[in-house]
Amino acid sequence: MAGNNILSLLGWSFLPNLVTGWVQSIYYGLTIRAGDRKPAPGTPRYAEHRRRIHILVVSLYLLYTIYEADYELRRASSYYADLGVPFSATERDIKSRFRRLAALHHPDKLMGSGGGLDSTDADYFMHLKTASDTLVDPARRFAYERFGPDIVNWKHCVTVSDYVVRGTQVLIPYYGFAAVAMYVLGLLGYLDWGRYWRWLTLVVLCVFELHTVTRPSFPRFLEHVVNPILTRFTSHPPYLPFQAISLARKLSITLYIAFSQIGPLLQPPDQRGMKPGEASEKQLLQNLDRLEQTARSMDVDATRLMELEMSPFTGDPEVINSMRSKLKEWLVQNTIRADPMVKDALGRSFQKRRVDAPAGAKGNR
Repeated sequence: MAGNNILSLLGWSFLPNLVTGWVQSIYYGLTIRAGDRKPAPGTPRYAEHRRRIHILVVSLYLLYTIYEADYELRRASSYYADLGVPFSATERDIKSRFRRLAALHHPDKLMGSGGGLDSTDADYFMHLKTASDTLVDPARRFAYERFGPDIVNWKHCVTVSDYVVRGTQVLIPYYGFAAVAMYVLGLLGYLDWGRYWRWLTLVVLCVFELHTVTRPSFPRFLEHVVNPILTRFTSHPPYLPFQAISLARKLSITLYIAFSQIGPLLQPPDQRGMKPGEASEKQLLQNLDRLEQTARSMDVDATRLMELEMSPFTGDPEVINSMRSKLKEWLVQNTIRADPMVKDALGRSFQKRRVDAPAGAKGNR
């Protein structure tokens, strides 16, 4: 499993870029006629073509990894599929089915038929016996459906509570390590795009797994939606809870990597390669520069209008000085009267005057 994860990470590191270059070369070979010039690297047209092809390649590779994860689950099979019984099989059904399979695959039966007995046949029979013993025991069956075949090696677990406690001891460190890894990668500048959705996905996945392993029944959407659709419209076997959890974990990691490659390509061209905070800061600075330019333009227009209004009085200093003093006085008075504090003080003064004035005095109405 660890080797597959390492190979997957290596594949995500270089395969999309490598395949994008190949696909772009093939695309130009098919769409551009002989003699016509191909877009040169570094030009806007070349960059736009590469962006679209890269998004397509990453999306297809994402679908492939999802199919691969599901294929690995189907190849690993389950105790129910190996015994050939449904999820709702009773203890009697499981024992009856195992007796039939034991009559076919028991080592003594194979030796008596004259054929040789190899380790594969013995291992398969032991696997069937382990599957039968696990599903017959209610506590082990509950644990197997939620934690997978690893519960066979869990010692000192007898009751459902013992298995749940042991399972959560494995579950909590997994999500703790995932949270620390995401936090550290965020500090180092990675996984900046969609950071909120990554944390939300991690929390939702953790809550879903805790709910699944502690409830006595299967998750509703798995029991009433996913599995009925699979069994009715496809030949795909239904999912057990531990299979759904395993698939969800793999999908979350794959989506993190895929979105970290697709996300920056979905940003506007002038914001690509920037962190989300830097992009918003740059946008704010651009808006401030635009506002400053607009203010300067309005100031120039106001100055021109003032000069146009004063043009008839050009050459008459006495009139200009008189108008300047009156304009200054008007501006001061208008500014003072428009001030909210001044308005409030005048209003209180007029109100007090009307209240305290004697009867018949002026200004009391």
